[in-house]
Amino acid sequence: MLIDWDSWGGDVLSPEAKAARKPAPPKRVPAERDLVVERHDGYVGAVVGIEAGHVQLEDRRGKVRLFPLGRGFLVDGVEVELVPPAVERSAPTRTASGSRAVEGLKARVALPSRILVEGTHDAELVEQVWGHDLRVEGVVVEPLHGVDDLAGIVAEFAPTATRRLGILVDHLVPGSKETRIAQTVERGPHAAHVRIVGHPFIDIWQAVKPARLGIERWPDVPRGEGWKQGTLKRLGMPHGSQEDVARAWQRIRGRVRDWNDLEPALLARVEELIDFVTTGHSGG
Repeated sequence: MLIDWDSWGGDVLSPEAKAARKPAPPKRVPAERDLVVERHDGYVGAVVGIEAGHVQLEDRRGKVRLFPLGRGFLVDGVEVELVPPAVERSAPTRTASGSRAVEGLKARVALPSRILVEGTHDAELVEQVWGHDLRVEGVVVEPLHGVDDLAGIVAEFAPTATRRLGILVDHLVPGSKETRIAQTVERGPHAAHVRIVGHPFIDIWQAVKPARLGIERWPDVPRGEGWKQGTLKRLGMPHGSQEDVARAWQRIRGRVRDWNDLEPALLARVEELIDFVTTGHSGG
């Protein structure tokens, strides 16, 4: 019996026919930050970074895992191939703080004036959002590691009209310990050359809008309980050690893209301090 190959649409064993039967390759999707993807094993996470050919995925509990870029991912139930995001070719016209970017910036020699903030986390967040502006102006930000000895720190710095001191304080609200300490400094001999401002948040973490973390609000932590550990506990995240706190902060800070992700109560205060410590200094 002779088979009429034409009635079968041609030679089904030909290379052309075999190629036609191959499924189409999955769509290539850039692994952009906050893209939610699913693995074939059921793991679901949001993209938080790219590292050496791998994608970092953070699950709803805040745990980050590394997976090789490529196939094996689903987006909205459809298989995709994750690829590195496109590199931005043109320089941004605006900085993370919303100011106009200075092209070809070379950091100025640091001014004698300083901005002091309460802790390392505060300094890291200010640098992340206002770093470009600070280098344009030549302003150095340093952590205080607490304000209990603020009067002594100010006295040692000995600010003058050309060597000003701007200080950002957490939880600067009526009746707080921080407010009482600030008022003592403001009545002191260097008051004219010191500007103390603050925000109402117990900790700088709260200056990050909760929506960026996928929560409606920051949890309430009773007085007497460590605020950071208590917050992580109520968010269902590891909280038993300083390493847990440090990892959590890196994840929180990693969600901050620019000034839009911060509360206005912090934005205005930092801008005020930058203006204060740069007043009277000519550009160079």
